[in-house]
Amino acid sequence: MNTTTPSPEPAAELVTSEQFDEIDAILDDLRTRYDETPQWEFCEGFMAALICCRRPIPQSEYLDVLLAVGDDSVPQVVAGEGTADDAGGSFADDAQRARFLQIWDQRWAEILTALDTPIESLDEAHAYHPEVMDVRGAMAELSEAERAELPDEALPAFGQVFALGFMFAVEAWPDEWAEPSDKKAAKWHDVALQSIVALTEDDEGEPELSPFSEGGPPSMSRARLDAFADAVWSVYDLREIWRGIGPRVETLRRADVPGRNDPCHCGSGKKYKKCHGA
Repeated sequence: MNTTTPSPEPAAELVTSEQFDEIDAILDDLRTRYDETPQWEFCEGFMAALICCRRPIPQSEYLDVLLAVGDDSVPQVVAGEGTADDAGGSFADDAQRARFLQIWDQRWAEILTALDTPIESLDEAHAYHPEVMDVRGAMAELSEAERAELPDEALPAFGQVFALGFMFAVEAWPDEWAEPSDKKAAKWHDVALQSIVALTEDDEGEPELSPFSEGGPPSMSRARLDAFADAVWSVYDLREIWRGIGPRVETLRRADVPGRNDPCHCGSGKKYKKCHGA
């Protein structure tokens, strides 16, 4: 599907690891006021879905769905539940909101550039690399004493939170994700979405690999690595499908026209055929 092209010009400003730490800290702070505020990996998947979406969703609409924070003049929306004026949290102040959106827009531009640049391999430097965490690997590197101090809860599989964020956006705007009418595109669309849905499931295979280092503790199965790669390719595919098809066009419906022998709609008392239908 993708063809070889010269390497693109580097983005003017890439999101640094320090900036990711900064946006994580903002999300942590938001979580003190709204405990359903997601982690960045979920936001990353949500953003990727928005970029692939058939209709450009305005920020005033999607920010409420993701974080339940928005302008006071805009009703807050909870995906699948309609408006919820009394739900949600808030940024600490205008400066925090502005900083969050600055980093958010930076990352958006990176992902958009990556998805619109043809590649042959996900190993290429300018390919889209989702910002995901190896939570199970990080846990495996802790000592037994350190692990004992942490809550005993299920850890997400590699890429799982990213996929959940992506599908959250798909489910929030189902009309924009309805399959295309073209049969070939519809099949392509379904296969791509199913690849991402598969990544929302747990990795129940034997841990064989460390995703970020050869010497790290094994934290995922080989099948999981393949599933993650399939999901990233599917993000590319979904972006290409909707770019090719374009936004939905609302059907224009012709207003009812009176029959030729019906009274004219203007109220003249004449038959339509002898008045406006003449």
